[in-house]
Amino acid sequence: MKIKNLKYSLVLSFSFLYSLAQNIAGNKAEENYNKNAYIDAITIYEKIAERGYKEEKMFQRIGNSYYFNAELTKAVKWYDQLFSLNTQQEPEYYFRYSQALKSIGDYEKADKMRVIFNKMVKARSESKESENNANYLNQIRMNSGRFEVSDAGINSNESDYGSTIYNNKLVFASARDTGVTIKRILKWTNKPFTNLYTAEIKEDGSLGTPVRFDKEINSKFNESTPVFTKDGKTMYFTRNNFLDGKRGRNDKRITLLKIYRATWVKNEWSNIIEVPFNSDQYSVAHPSLSPDDKKLYFASDMPGGLGQSDLYSVVIKEDGTFEKPENLGPTINTEGRETFPFFAGDNELYFASDGRPGLGGLDVFVAKAKESGFEPVQNVGEPVNTKFDDFGYIIDSGSRQGYFSSNKEDGIGNDDIYKFTETRRLVCEKKLSGLVLDSQTNEVLKNSKVILFDDKFEKLAEIVSADGAYSFDLKCYSMYHIRAIKEDYETNEVAVSVHPFDDKSERDIKLDKQIQAITIGTDLAKILNIPIVYFGFDQSNIKKEAAFELEKVLAVLQQYPTMKIDVRSHTDSRQTENYNMKLSEKRAKATIDWFIKKGIDPARITGRGYGESRLINKCADNVKCTEEEHKLNRRSEFVILSFQ
Repeated sequence: MKIKNLKYSLVLSFSFLYSLAQNIAGNKAEENYNKNAYIDAITIYEKIAERGYKEEKMFQRIGNSYYFNAELTKAVKWYDQLFSLNTQQEPEYYFRYSQALKSIGDYEKADKMRVIFNKMVKARSESKESENNANYLNQIRMNSGRFEVSDAGINSNESDYGSTIYNNKLVFASARDTGVTIKRILKWTNKPFTNLYTAEIKEDGSLGTPVRFDKEINSKFNESTPVFTKDGKTMYFTRNNFLDGKRGRNDKRITLLKIYRATWVKNEWSNIIEVPFNSDQYSVAHPSLSPDDKKLYFASDMPGGLGQSDLYSVVIKEDGTFEKPENLGPTINTEGRETFPFFAGDNELYFASDGRPGLGGLDVFVAKAKESGFEPVQNVGEPVNTKFDDFGYIIDSGSRQGYFSSNKEDGIGNDDIYKFTETRRLVCEKKLSGLVLDSQTNEVLKNSKVILFDDKFEKLAEIVSADGAYSFDLKCYSMYHIRAIKEDYETNEVAVSVHPFDDKSERDIKLDKQIQAITIGTDLAKILNIPIVYFGFDQSNIKKEAAFELEKVLAVLQQYPTMKIDVRSHTDSRQTENYNMKLSEKRAKATIDWFIKKGIDPARITGRGYGESRLINKCADNVKCTEEEHKLNRRSEFVILSFQ
């Protein structure tokens, strides 16, 4: 017995002796103790593995046993064998393997495992998002009813849209003075010939009479969707490809959209230049700044995107130059149109899209920015979103008031600006609760430690549960890992997520005993988790899979040289009673012969077949049962007769 096993045995035995001493004499306690022994399942697995047997679950359990006990250098050996046997593992095994590899200084391989883990987590998140999209109407209903919406009071009978706030004024695009017939030809706005206007925001929240914005900014072509830095000295805006009196066209002679930058110098806007990632061959439009003014977000149909138009971000350097734009990726972008981005002060990215399940054409969506990427995208719901185009959403993260644009049918013009107050935040959290249980007895394990991790295994919370119960508040749709730890039990870790439509979210965590007591009458098949079936239907030969299971019993017999067991073989009810009796006898004999060939004294092992005489369910003759139900009866038992 290894030192660790001896330590556990001593602890258990002393506790046991002390308890008995309260009621009976010491010699009686010693007599009772000698009738008990202990089995460490992990040690059994290690012995089998050292004999050359390879089994995926075995390598997982041994590797986990060392990993959860912070013996990472020992875990490496078993995770090595696990991944040599099968690289198709759950993401958490790539994470554990990566951590273990670092303990031996193999950072190159550890980094490779971490890269795979990150990709798998991302893929799982995207898969979860696809599942969520299947229930999009339920999600929209849950997210609806959070707004008080009204007309902004500045709309004309033409198009008014794409607003922002600057110096306590609402700045927006309007076609009210063009004097031409409106023709929807540009896929970005479908409202050509707009200029920028401003309207003062009064103390009561109403808007003053709109007036034209700076004449240096407005041109004879489209201007729209401005955004300003916090110091008010720089603005970005969308305009048709027109600068210094020159109109640019693509190779099909179409004038597309570009983003321009202007600076406030001597009380006027000047130094109008286009940003360097513009092109005559594709559109770049609808700028929005991050809360710290260090990133510019925009929409573009530049080559290499995922859909008709994608959202991008670009870092603005301290000297005002730009790094290379980056696509926000498939978490945000779809095969459709993503446009009109707005980055709120609480790191929430709002945008319009027709590529996601929604209520109409363009719907407004939101995604919370994380350290890397974004959380799952959500539809903001009614009444902001309708069966029409809803877009250009901006919000003050403090007051929760803002504006959006829509071409809904009850408006004044082709597009109108609406103001709103958000009355309830879009935060979906559900309570996940459960119990820590003994896997065999379902007994609640008191004083268990339960730890909550996020999808990247960053610890979020830890409790010691006096009554074996735990409860955590989890964000909907996000993936978490919950780890349960209890002395003398194997640590278990489960991946969980909660859905907003679950009335009750529960997840019990079951732990296997690491060291289990055995005595006369114990069935080793149950203690060692030997599958009920390791013989094929109507077969009695010992296959490779069966040999692996028998090795567990062999290891116990070798650990306790005086132990005697009785092999009891059972069949299901198919075939005749006589046939099944003979088959079970063959199976029992084949099993006994296997142990004898492995060096076990024949005097230590007996056995017989019971055929179908001891069925454990209803599946007798002429009773219709499933294959799984029949399998429950096709079993072998290894019952301890004695050990001295």
